[in-house]
Amino acid sequence: MNRGEVRRVAVVGGVRIPFCRSHTAYATRSNQDMLTATLSALVDKYGLRGEKLGDVSAGAVIKHSRDWNLARESTLGSGLAPETPAFDLQRACGTSLSATIQIANKIALGQIDAGIAGGTDTVSDVPVVFPEGFREVMMESYRGRSMGEKLKPWLKLRPKYLKPVFPGVVEPRTGLSMGESAELMAKEWVISREAQDEYTLGSHIKAVAGYERGFYEDLVVPFAGVERDNNIRPDTNLEKLGKLKPVFDREHGTLTAGNSTPLTDGAAAVLLASEKWARSRGLPILAYLVYGKVAAVDFVNKEGLLMAPTYAVSEMLADMNLNLDDFDVYEIHEAFAAQVLCTLKAWESERFNREHLGRDVPLGAIDRDRMNLAGGSIAIGHPFAATGARIVATLAKLLAEKGGGRGLISVCTAGGMGVAAIMEAT
Repeated sequence: MNRGEVRRVAVVGGVRIPFCRSHTAYATRSNQDMLTATLSALVDKYGLRGEKLGDVSAGAVIKHSRDWNLARESTLGSGLAPETPAFDLQRACGTSLSATIQIANKIALGQIDAGIAGGTDTVSDVPVVFPEGFREVMMESYRGRSMGEKLKPWLKLRPKYLKPVFPGVVEPRTGLSMGESAELMAKEWVISREAQDEYTLGSHIKAVAGYERGFYEDLVVPFAGVERDNNIRPDTNLEKLGKLKPVFDREHGTLTAGNSTPLTDGAAAVLLASEKWARSRGLPILAYLVYGKVAAVDFVNKEGLLMAPTYAVSEMLADMNLNLDDFDVYEIHEAFAAQVLCTLKAWESERFNREHLGRDVPLGAIDRDRMNLAGGSIAIGHPFAATGARIVATLAKLLAEKGGGRGLISVCTAGGMGVAAIMEAT
């Protein structure tokens, strides 16, 4: 390619292992186990065994210190040539979408011809550490030169130092969990319990329909004896959802275990390439990744924790001179039904658009019949770092099925960030 030329980035396709509720089917599986299996399935799907790719980017939100080189170690076990480089990336729930954008940028600039983006997460195999006091005793003992210097620090050991500390999904700046933050958003935007449960039911109905029509047949590969996502509830209904009690604000809350994503284990990956590289190997091009955008909000003083996608999408559309209704398919990550409904309501709000997004005219409404057509995270599950790659692969296939069109991706993340992307099929 000529210097300065930007190439189109083809989405060849993706795969994932079934997403499973934490502490169920994958209780004894590590992030590396799941990511390696997923990358290996992608390699087999597209005949890449022994191939050297330009780069692989993947990550996990919750991982052990042993996984400091997770992407590379998983790549070495994937069947790709050992000369294929890889690097870890982490942006909370936007990890694998950010990885996808990073790999796409490298392809667009001609730095590589093909690469893989992915993510994995498990809450079943969390790192368990001991309190700081125990670490200090151990390190002081380690630094001792004589036997006496090594033994003396242990006299400071206290029973409380032996109480394990499990990783939490709490925002350090606010001390609130993501669910508690979403509960505050639901109150601010006046999102009813009924609306959340209705949205949740739709997520399950569409996910069930996706499996029934065979949509996931080539997107989900068996792993550890599991063949399909185990959180999808074919038999759920509004009555059952309505009986669940609020979990984040027990007296006045509206968020339940039903209308929130469950803690989930799983992994997903997607193959990206230049058109020339894909066509020379006879590989399909389902869609093209056209653009990506990241935004962040001041969730401590100004905004709801999960409102950043409203900004990311607004800025992305401005960059591309597009409107919200210029899309045929929408994939909005469902951390909570309330979070999705807050986002949709914000885009329709004249005040929010004027005062927060700097727009004279609201972005407008999304046609729900074009959104999350094969189900969303509430039904399918949400292994934090894997969701973005799941969505990219899903949207690429949906656009290919339509024979063309444009799709929008929106993902909220911890830390008050949002990642958005545009894909097209021609």
